Amino acid sequence: MRPVLNRQQSRDVDRRASEAYGLAGLVLMENAGRGAAERLIARGARGPVLIACGKGNNGGDGFVIARHLDAQGIAVRVAVWGTRDEFRGDAATNLEILLRSEVGVEFFAPDRPPSSEWWQRQAGGDWIVDALLGTGSQGAPRSPLDEAIRRLNELGRPILAVDLPSGLDCDTGVPASDTIRATETCTFVAPKPGLLQPRAEAFVGTLTILPIGVPRKLLREFGLPS
Repeated sequence: MRPVLNRQQSRDVDRRASEAYGLAGLVLMENAGRGAAERLIARGARGPVLIACGKGNNGGDGFVIARHLDAQGIAVRVAVWGTRDEFRGDAATNLEILLRSEVGVEFFAPDRPPSSEWWQRQAGGDWIVDALLGTGSQGAPRSPLDEAIRRLNELGRPILAVDLPSGLDCDTGVPASDTIRATETCTFVAPKPGLLQPRAEAFVGTLTILPIGVPRKLLREFGLPS
């Protein structure tokens, strides 16, 4: 059976990397975002790339992706479903770096969702990055993310999902009624069990496993190949 990391184990890897090895979460987020950005470039992304971010660490990965694409001269549009003051920890740090880098970021509060005209403007460009919801998310996406997922799917552009497609359950692979249909999913360290379920295949697309610098000794603690 292929080694996997479920929802709780994914949290435990991050916690152990920090507490037992001194590997800061900011470093892990940087490695994850840089790896996903490199994957987009390898897939031929030329921009503009629309990066859709939620309020958690998945959104923080999206901010790192945006910074690395911008550093390569690839135009990015960052859309955040949340407000600036809702971010904490590593995600907040990477948001501040992005803002100081003068990469365009738009915030959409629940009472001020994107307009129809805004969505029409997103029809151009090549890739979309789904960094809305991560492995910690459970249950169907709530408003306004449910509509955001529908709209992103309707744009008809290739989508790269960060860690897993938003709306797909990490452990079971059960898709919500509103789930990102990714062209490629870049997950980190090891596959999540839900990504390998047959019913998830239409949403996951090509599955790519990206390393993020977790020490081999720690991988072995979780039964992962090193």
